Amino acid sequence: MVMYRQGDVLVSSVRSIPKSAVKQDRCVLALGEATGHAHQIHEEAFLWVDTDGTKYVEVYGSEATLQHEEHGPIVLPGPGRYRVTQQREYSPEEIRNVAD
Repeated sequence: MVMYRQGDVLVSSVRSIPKSAVKQDRCVLALGEATGHAHQIHEEAFLWVDTDGTKYVEVYGSEATLQHEEHGPIVLPGPGRYRVTQQREYSPEEIRNVAD
């Protein structure tokens, strides 16, 4: 398994994307709640979201670049499929996603 991390977003290779996942119009992996910035891919990839909210990226070209205003770009090799996980944090009130 190959993994890439950009801030609070972890992208790991998977063999397949569930058939129940739905292709999205834009490839935004995570939105920054604190800054308004986004972890996103502009070309050569599709974002899929499964019924449980799990996100997947399908790189259909030879590579796709994951970009974010506060982090260096990450090149995802293609063609390939990846699962997206957003880091979570614990607080006494709740478990929540890390605010980027």
